[in-house]
This record gives sequence, structure tokens and C-alpha cells, in this order.
Amino acid sequence: MTLPSNESIEELVALSMLQQARTFAEAYGGQSRLWQRPYAEARPRVASSIASVWMTAYPPSVIPLPGESVLKTLGDAHLWSALSAIGVRGIHTGPMKRAGSMKDGVYSPTIDGNFDRISFDIDPTFGTNEEFVAISRMAAAHNAIVIDDVIPSHTGKGPDFRLAEMNHSTYPGLYHMVEIPEEEWQRLPDVPEGREAVNLPADTVDYLRDRGLIVGQLQRVIFFEPGVKETDWSATGPITGVDGKERRWVYLHYFKEGQPSLNWLDPSFAAQQMIIGDALHSIDQMGARGLRLDANGFLGVERRVEGPAWSESHPLSVTGNALLAGMIRKAGGFSFQELNLTIDDIAAMSKGGADLSYDFITRPAYHHALLTGNTEFLRMMLRMVHEFGIDPASLIHALQNHDELTTELVHFWTLHADDIYTFAGQTWQGRTLRMHIRDVIRERLSGPNAPYNLPFVTNGIACTTASVIAAALDIADLESIDDETTKLIQKIHLLLVMYNAFQPGVFALSGWDLVGALPLTPAQVQHLMADGDTRWIERGAYDLTGQNSGEEFSADGMPRARALYGPISEQLAQPDSFASQLKRLLAVREAYGIAASRQVSIPDTTAPGLLIMVHELPDLRGTQVTALNFSSSAISEVVILQNVRPGPVVDMIAESIEGDLTEDGALTINLEPYEGLSLRVVGTLPTL
Repeated sequence: MTLPSNESIEELVALSMLQQARTFAEAYGGQSRLWQRPYAEARPRVASSIASVWMTAYPPSVIPLPGESVLKTLGDAHLWSALSAIGVRGIHTGPMKRAGSMKDGVYSPTIDGNFDRISFDIDPTFGTNEEFVAISRMAAAHNAIVIDDVIPSHTGKGPDFRLAEMNHSTYPGLYHMVEIPEEEWQRLPDVPEGREAVNLPADTVDYLRDRGLIVGQLQRVIFFEPGVKETDWSATGPITGVDGKERRWVYLHYFKEGQPSLNWLDPSFAAQQMIIGDALHSIDQMGARGLRLDANGFLGVERRVEGPAWSESHPLSVTGNALLAGMIRKAGGFSFQELNLTIDDIAAMSKGGADLSYDFITRPAYHHALLTGNTEFLRMMLRMVHEFGIDPASLIHALQNHDELTTELVHFWTLHADDIYTFAGQTWQGRTLRMHIRDVIRERLSGPNAPYNLPFVTNGIACTTASVIAAALDIADLESIDDETTKLIQKIHLLLVMYNAFQPGVFALSGWDLVGALPLTPAQVQHLMADGDTRWIERGAYDLTGQNSGEEFSADGMPRARALYGPISEQLAQPDSFASQLKRLLAVREAYGIAASRQVSIPDTTAPGLLIMVHELPDLRGTQVTALNFSSSAISEVVILQNVRPGPVVDMIAESIEGDLTEDGALTINLEPYEGLSLRVVGTLPTL
């Protein structure tokens, strides 16, 4: 047993995020800046007006310019010229601050794409703090902003966790960690050699709960994997504290073992200090304007008399998010939440909380529509947005990101499992409807039908947008994709763009979308999937501008993905390319203010594959109708628009008059397979 030296403790404290946050806070006391802006209420339409089209960059997948860093590449003038031409007004960099673990002065790399943060400094793998600031300056020159990440629910195992393990000062209060009495150690499994901790089996968690030591098992185990993660609790081996006492800790981690969960209601309020400090650092020192609140629905956990612990829909998450989001608004930024919970939770945590929310409500539904050629479930979910009082303009409607395509459908799994729904001519309990939709998506999107997409534990499917489309087209072998098939994939990709972009709110797409990336093979990333994380197949490396065409790996070692569309700079020189057509669509969206429109109805349709969304454009510009065909069959249908003033019907993309809306609101929709239309009913023009 070796007592930690005072020098080593001082070094850890100096490196800790908590200490840095406390230092940052000293610059705010007695200053006027935090009282100049409204902060109590979420301001979704203000946030989306700042930047309504985002490109999501995933740093580990970026192929850098020759001899340059990832950050230098993301700040490149050629890249920004192309992004600006397309209509991108914000770049979400993804987490770039140092992550992973640090022990005995040695850093170990991230285990979760830098979502296991251990420092406020930029990860040297990606570049420098100065290069990140330079991106914000380049973005500003192109009327755009930079969006960063804050991770309020957990950290990696960096200096803060090491100080907590050693029981230094208030650091144990940062985490949901409990010292286990030595007489109970025999109930804890041994930590395998080469490991720092071991996941606890369910019966051990139950025992510790019954002994009053921890809150017990949670409502669900995220990332459940037999033999890897069977509960949300892990135990450390014996660790010598600053007082010379050996301790074994049991700690909570909603996600991976190396991501200990923060305790947002410890008397030290250390978690609040650290996370708010991180947010202010990103805004004030790094130049970010928006901040993503990662996994922000998991800030509260509480023991219940019976059943699992209360870990979802907990009021502390609402309170904690309001505190954090309010501080961000005070500092002149906005925030958005990654909240894959019930629609109730999304609505509740938006009141005073994050300004925007990822659209987890309709995202699995529009994929279901594509895979089945039937929009009924999608229409149900679009209407639910309104039933729960959510403004669609407060949602981020996205294509691919770094995560799996979730099929959890949490709304129907938890609070609404016993509710009754009507779908496909039948009545369903929420839980049975969920399983039906999940089964359909999984069958079409993975397995023998699409072996290139992989299930991700129980959460969903690891895939790219292009490989979702390939599965919808019954393509079993990606190697069979030729030029003609690529054109069809591109057409459907643009259909999905129209669904997400031609409604109120923020439209987000990724670097993988822009180049048309296909998944990697499991063999290419086998070394990253040992813990069951199959999402690495969808995170292949890409070169947006084609300036490093000879490089086959990203700076982080990710293999280059096959890109069906190629670099965006080359695409923009081809009028029929994905990027060029995307540019035209986004120009229409911006010209008419569709992002700021108000969704007024989701009409019923006769054709199974038809979706109609009706919006009231701002500034009395008329009524906009998004009409999409998610099926492989042509559609001709008359749709009745309620309470819409008659007038000329304009094809907004082709810039042509297609006829007139009749007095009874009858609108004829003609669509080829996988085709989309954006129509405007102009009710203020004189008749001929």
C-alpha cells in the first residue's frame, strides 16, 4: 500500500476539470454580462434562426489535409466555401476535448468517441485550442457558427475520477459512487487482471441495494450485453486513499464502464460547477455559439420502495437541465438536447431547459416509412408531436449521426406501455406496437436482408443513411451497387433530405451523408468492437474536399469508407450530383423561411406511401405543402387542405405554377416513386 504523495495530488487537482471550472467562475463574479440576456425560458425559434442547417462532423472520421490536423482541416477555406455554397450555416464539430482516462500520469485513448471527457483542452489527436478558435472565425466569415458539446451526465476516468477514488476533498461527491464496507468486499467480484473495474451481476446489485448501500438496478440497462454489461454498476479494486485507507468503490455508469455517472445532487454541488464551467469555457474561450447536451436525461436517480430505481423522467433531470441551459443562454449561447426518452420527457425538459431537441420522435418513424413504403406510423408520430405540445420548430430533424439508428421507441416502452393505439387497422398496447415496429425495422435493415448493417446491442442498428436506403431497395450486397443504383440511392437520399428539411426546425446532416458513405466491414474495425459496440462500422473515414485522396485512414486510424457521391467540391461542379441538388433544395428552404414556418396539419392519405405536411409560411407568404412518396410506386391523389385560402399552386423547386387550389381545398398530388414536391399556395395574388 503506497500513500499518494502531496505532489501527485496537487498535480491531479491542477489538471482536474472541477478545479479549472472553479477558476473560470472567478471571472464572472460581480460582472454585468450574465444579466443582459433572457434565460429563464427556452427560445427554440431564436436558436434555429441563428443557424437552421447544420453539418455534423465526427472528428475521429475526418481525413485531414496532408500534413495538417483535423481541426486545421475543419477550418479550411476550401471546405467552408463548399459548405457555404450548399447552405450550411453551422458546423457541429462533435466532442473534441481530451477524453479517455489518465492514471499515474499516463493517458489512455477514448473508449467512446471522446464522449468520456477528462479535460477542457482539445485532444492533441485532433489539434490545438487555437485551431478550434480558428474554425469559429472561419465559420463567422461564412455567416455560420460552431457548435460544441457538453456532457453533463458522465466523464471519463481522468484526474477528477482519480481524486474521487482516492477520497480527496469533495471529489467523491462528483460521482454516483459509494464506498463499500470492507466486510462486504467478499460479495464483490474480483477485478480481472488488466482491468480497473468489473461489472456487477444483478444479484450483487440487489444485495447492495438491500443493504442500503446503492439505489439498485435501474429502469433499463443501456448498452446491455451479456458478459460485458449486465447492470449499470461496476466495482473498483482496492484503492489507497489520501488518508492511507484502502477502499473499494461501486459506481454508476449509464453507459460504458469507463464513463462514471455524475451526481447532480451532492451537497458539494461539484457536478454543477464542473459542467457549467465546461459550457462557459466552450462559449467564452473556444468561440462556440451552440452546445449539445449529451445524454442529459440521466441526471437524477432515486431508490424506490419497490421495483427498479427511478432513473428516467426524474425531476432532477428537468431541474439540472434548466440550470445548465439557463446559464448557456446567459452567456449568449443556445443549447440542444440528445434526449431519447418519452415525448413527455422531451416536452417537460424543453420548458426552461435546452432550446432545441433532437427529433427522436419521428426519426425511427421516417425510416420505418422508407423500409415499408407506408407512412401510417410516421403520420402517427408527427401528430403526437403536437398532442404533447411540442413545436416542430424546436426539433432538430437529422439524417445520419455518429450513433446507431435507434429503435428503442422509449415512449411506448416505459410510460405508455399500457396505452392503447390504433395502427394498421388494429388496436395495440404501447409495448406490443413498439415490438412490432422494432421487429419490422430490424428484419428489413439487418440480418440476411442487409448483412452490412449490424444490430447495436438492444438499442438499434448501426448503419449509414446510404446503407438504410440500400436495405430498403433489397440490396443484399453493397459491392453490387453500380452507377445506376447509386443514382437511385441518391434520389431516395434527397427524399429523406426533403422530409427533414421541408418542415419547421433545424435540418442536420453529416459528413457521411455529404459523400454518400457506406458502412465499413466488421473486419476493418474488429479491434474497436470487442465490447459489443458495432457503431464503428458506420463511422468510416471521409475526405469532404478530396484534397487528400491518397490517404486511406483518418488521423484517428478509421479506415476510409466507400463514398458513393465523392468529395463535395467535385459534386458541386456536377449539376445532377447529390450536393448540387441538396444546394437547390436548401436554397428554396431558406428563401421561403420554411425553417420558421408553423406546421398546421398532417392530412390523412389514401396512398400508403404518401406523406403530406402542411405549413404556414412566415411573413404572409402563403401555405407550403411538403408532399413525399416513400414508396416504389407512382402516386396520384387528391388531398383536401382544410382552412387554406384558394389561390395559385406554385412548385417551389421548379419555380412554375402548377394550377390553382379550389374553393373546397382540393389539391392534386402527382409523384413518381421516391419523389418529393414542395408546393406553395399563394392566396394573395389576383385571379386572371
